[in-house]
Formats: sequence, structure tokens, C-alpha cells
Amino acid sequence: MRVQSLTLVAASAALLAPTTFPGPPLPPRPGPQAQLGPGHRHEAPPVRAGRAGTRVGPVPPSEAGLVPPSGIRPGAGAGAGDGAKEARQQGPVRAADLLARVRDCDPVSRGRYRSDAGAPADIPVCGTRDAVYWKADLDVDCDGRPGDHCNSGTDPHFTPATAYTRSDGRPLDAERLPYVVVPEPSDIWDHRGSDVRGGSVAAVVHGDRVRYAVVGDVGPRDLIGEASYAAAESLGIPADPHGGGVASGVTYIVFKGSEVEPVEDEAAAGKAGERLARGFVDGE
Repeated sequence: MRVQSLTLVAASAALLAPTTFPGPPLPPRPGPQAQLGPGHRHEAPPVRAGRAGTRVGPVPPSEAGLVPPSGIRPGAGAGAGDGAKEARQQGPVRAADLLARVRDCDPVSRGRYRSDAGAPADIPVCGTRDAVYWKADLDVDCDGRPGDHCNSGTDPHFTPATAYTRSDGRPLDAERLPYVVVPEPSDIWDHRGSDVRGGSVAAVVHGDRVRYAVVGDVGPRDLIGEASYAAAESLGIPADPHGGGVASGVTYIVFKGSEVEPVEDEAAAGKAGERLARGFVDGE
């Protein structure tokens, strides 16, 4: 479980060479704090403290590093394939197929992340032409709209805000909406430079389960591996915000250039996620 105090980390001076996932940790170095890009934002968000340390709501975008708006990336057209490929396409994308696609790592982060404060910095963000991905733990993010399971009584670090908001400006509902958390932009990695934003589509894999989600919140700049109560519950992971989650074995795949609009449309995220995941595993 993540603790409230943070040990800041930063990036190494050069990009990591391609390696077999995850590889040994690299030494970090401090760097300037980056700002969040535009998206579904609160006008005056607070700085928040949570189980993952200091959490940052959206701030005015910087002039550099912004990504252009776009909708869901169109799927590739169906081409001729062999019998095995056609058989796979008859059903949902399997966890095994996604995990095989991300077996190796071509790092896009300049440094590596910790799973929890005080843990080794040994988690790179890896990338392909179409997606970025990382393998980590899952800490339960219960922030956002209060509910029966996510509130100040059940979560000692609860904050009624999320970095990205619903189309009506209200915080996301962690109990109902599967979403993942990306680290605050830093010298380690800036998700905006990888064409990832609030509402981007993600596939979260644990064991033999695949759950499609959206990017919905932003966490500490040196930690990675967090998803909403609803995401954890749908993956069969204990969703208790105070003592739930899982220490390892979760793979997060975020599809570049994708975006669910409105961000709270869970059905649209599932439909887009299945299509994007199919193209990803088939190399289309």
C-alpha cells in the first residue's frame, strides 16, 4: 500500500535501450515539474494527498508538449488472415494474446518508476507505434464522487476530486467507472508526448481477465500502478481502498491517440477497447 509521504525521483540522462521487460533499475535524477495538458478539467482543483503521496489535480497547460485533440482512432480494415487469426477474431481478445504482445520492452520513459514510496525504481514505461504499457501493482484509487464504498469514512486519504472530470464538470465516480491513473508529467515520462490524455482507452490485464478502462486521474510523478475501485473489482482484485489492491501482476496498456467522449461512457470504452486491442494483437 502506498504511503502518504513521497520520495521524489527523476530521470536518467538518456533514453533506455530496448530490453527484455522489466530489466534492472536505473539511477534517477531530479528534473522540472511538467504541467498537465488540456482535457476534462476542474477550474480550481486542489493539491491532494492520498495513499500514493501528493496527488495533483489539473493545472493550466503549458505551451510546450501539448497533444492535438482527436477522437477514437479508426480501426484498421480487415485483411486476409490465416485460420488461427480468424478463429481469434471470433471472440474477445484474450489476456494471453495481449500479454504476448507486450512481452518485451522498448522503453519510452527516460527513467523508471516505483510501485510504492520506498520501493525500488524498476518499472519502465514501454511503447510501440500504437500503445504504451507498463507492468506494476494495483493500488485502489477511490477519489472522486463520494459513494457507499469510496468516501472519507472508508478511505483515510479520500479526496472528492479527479484530475479529469465528467462531461458535466463533476468528478469521476471511482465506484462505477473503470479508470487508470497515469503519473504526473515529469522528466521520467510525460504521457502527453505519447499521445495519451484524459479519456484515452486502456486495457488492464490481471491473470486471465481483461478490463477496458479510460485514463481518469493523475498521480505522483515518481509512482505508477493505480486504478479505480471499479477497475479493481472487475478484475477480481480486492477493491477496499484502505487495504485492497494487489502487489504485482497487473499490466496496463494505453492506446495512443484514442479518446472516449464523454469520458464517463463505460460502454463506449469497452467497445473501443476491444477494437483497439484486436488491432494491437494482430499488428494492424
